[in-house]
Amino acid sequence: MSMSDPIADLLTRIRNAQMVAKPTVSIPSSKVKVAIAQVLKDEGYIDGFQVKTESGKSELVIALKYYAGRPVIERIERVSRPGLRVYKSSTTIPQVQNGLGVAIVTTPQGVMTDRKARATGVGGEVLCYVA
Repeated sequence: MSMSDPIADLLTRIRNAQMVAKPTVSIPSSKVKVAIAQVLKDEGYIDGFQVKTESGKSELVIALKYYAGRPVIERIERVSRPGLRVYKSSTTIPQVQNGLGVAIVTTPQGVMTDRKARATGVGGEVLCYVA
């Protein structure tokens, strides 16, 4: 049976792995998931990631980041979901915790943070909030 919301699965796996202080988490890979992991790495929320391919199946392995024994990601939640898509223009993309967190947005120019989307003047689908 196919998964109805793979991005929510990615976020839930990250959240659950950090609750039990796992060093890494494995997720079935896709282009969007790799793009989200790249944004998280660029913003300093994870240590890194790599895509491993075994017997035709690609797997995304994310190295989680901790500071003083606590996870760097305090909050990670899905905004747009299959039943209710959330699209925003570049002027109405929300700030997360007054700019301390990031909203990950998928735009025609690719997956990027809310700050970069506002700077380039493009809107899109708000995937998730990370703080």
